[in-house]
Amino acid sequence: RLVRIIPKIFRLSSTMVGKSTAKQRRNNNHSSAVTIPSWPPRDRSQCTDATTTDKFKQALPTSSNTRMASLHDVYAQNQALPGQYGLKDGEVSTGTTILALPFDGGVIVCADGRTSMGTYVANRFNDKLAQLSDYIYCCRSGSAADTQALTDYVRYYLSQLELTTGRQPTVKVAAHLMRRLIYNNKDNLSAGVIIAGWDPVEGGAIYNVSLGGTCLKMPVATGGSGSIFIQGLLDAEFRMGMPMAEARAFAKKACAHAITRDGSSGGVIRTVVITEQGTDRDYTPGDQLPYGPTAPIL
Repeated sequence: RLVRIIPKIFRLSSTMVGKSTAKQRRNNNHSSAVTIPSWPPRDRSQCTDATTTDKFKQALPTSSNTRMASLHDVYAQNQALPGQYGLKDGEVSTGTTILALPFDGGVIVCADGRTSMGTYVANRFNDKLAQLSDYIYCCRSGSAADTQALTDYVRYYLSQLELTTGRQPTVKVAAHLMRRLIYNNKDNLSAGVIIAGWDPVEGGAIYNVSLGGTCLKMPVATGGSGSIFIQGLLDAEFRMGMPMAEARAFAKKACAHAITRDGSSGGVIRTVVITEQGTDRDYTPGDQLPYGPTAPIL
């Protein structure tokens, strides 16, 4: 029995010694790990002349018993930090300017023509005013692919509804169809739209459907990255009951101001007037904008 037990004791003791040695080795590795400072600093107050790449390199330990941080490690840690614009991996910064205004007898929708991917302009003449029915339009902002798919779905549903009931669909129905599609797929879509048009029930109506699927009826609606630059202009100069020509001119002026200030908006300006009599499209090229560097000097 002793002959059988003694080898087992030796094997058990050698296993325990090996485990303790590996544990001690892991502890030593953890203690010698390098804490890589983030670059650039999050706090802008730290961005002085002394905070340069050389100072950043000097902050890293270079002794032989520590692991020297490589550029790959610095890049990986900085990528894990919130981006400059709060973007996720693979996302690009997009922008646009859309707005819808009421006037005496209907509504007018307006949008610029730029489709951007960060600093790259993919299209200068994109039509962001999608027709859903004879008297209903959608102003698209967000992902171009997502909004194009959504407008195709809503256009199909509205055409089926019109064929089934024999009546013109209302703006409210179109807005709530869009709201339901966006809300039920809010984790997979990037789409904020404005639904505007004319129907016999409400007359001219404007609905704003946000990224999360919130649907609100509004007197005036704006959207996109350029909308924040024209809020003061709208508050100062817009008034209810404007004539059609004045409302269209004001919509172009507001969109031109947004194009001048917002780098993600640009290209051309498109407007659509929607009344009981039908729709009327208008196109303004980029070299004839009412405001900005290309505006004619009077």
